[in-house]
Amino acid sequence: MSDNPHLWMRAESRPSERRAPLVPEDAARLVGQGVEITVEESAQRVFPLEDYLAAGCRPAEAGSWTDAPGSAHVLGLKELPEGPEELIHRHIYFGHAYKGQTGASELLARFTAGGGALLDLEYLTSADGRRLAAFGYWAGYVGAALAVLHRRGRLRTPLVPTGLEALDALLKEPGENGSALVIGALGRSGRGACDALATAGLTPTRWDVQETAALDRAALLDHDILVNTVLMNRPTPPFLTHADLDGPRRLSVVSDVTCDVTSACNVLPVYTELTDWDRPVRRLRDGDRPADLIAIDNLPSLLPVEASRAFSAELWPVLANLGGADPVWARCLGHFETAVATGVAGTGNGEPAGHRADDDERKEYADAR
Repeated sequence: MSDNPHLWMRAESRPSERRAPLVPEDAARLVGQGVEITVEESAQRVFPLEDYLAAGCRPAEAGSWTDAPGSAHVLGLKELPEGPEELIHRHIYFGHAYKGQTGASELLARFTAGGGALLDLEYLTSADGRRLAAFGYWAGYVGAALAVLHRRGRLRTPLVPTGLEALDALLKEPGENGSALVIGALGRSGRGACDALATAGLTPTRWDVQETAALDRAALLDHDILVNTVLMNRPTPPFLTHADLDGPRRLSVVSDVTCDVTSACNVLPVYTELTDWDRPVRRLRDGDRPADLIAIDNLPSLLPVEASRAFSAELWPVLANLGGADPVWARCLGHFETAVATGVAGTGNGEPAGHRADDDERKEYADAR
């Protein structure tokens, strides 16, 4: 890696993605430390290009990262477009390609063909495995908020990005709450979910490692709302099954913040497709005991300013060390190399292991997207 890294922040290809991995004020900090930053134009990014130019960044057309210098690190958040077939750069983003997810092998093959590499933000960890940058808190917050609003019959669709003040105002409106359970409650994502529920006037049941080690299925089903913030990195017995939905239950709304639907590590194998901003809720069971699902894989983008600033504040100091032999980036690259060589991510050497979405204390749980 170069001693003076060049970051190329691409425009996101997903129309609903409003976040930025690096906000203008933090870009200015990196520029001040000698990092060259190119920012692509984007009509959907919540931060205008002019703010990045004022911070000392250079502009580029959307999608022009394919012609960026080979030494540039391409920075993003969500999935790459389908082309080009050969990826020559080192890409920094959430690739979701190390646990057999749909399209994982094809993505890794594109990197192999071009000689590039995936520096997956999910595997950007300290020596003891702690995630260094995560969106988990706001993912949990929004996931729980949507569950409450849906149960009250006040979820407005299609979803549109908002600010925290406006979302909290909706949560504080009077309405029937019922009971709520948050699994992974001690992690970043779980704490966000619990805070949103508290804003709505609920006192959630909080489960974590101890409670899920010996799952009380009857107690789980006796809640009105389930918010799952658990991200497994190895197969484990599911928390909720089709048989559970068909049997006696109080549960009527499931918000799966983790959205690990295409992985063998999924702990909620009761659905096969994600929901989205246009259709945020999917009916799992009809009849007199309906059950509904919310499973949106870019929840923090509904609070794009708050989520981006929190994430960028954690990421920029790590990006400042991109040049040179930083062990953080070496570990991240090692996970990619292991995935290419074996078809799966390795275990140990700092890889998130276990199952709590966004656990900043490590223990046995991992971070969410």
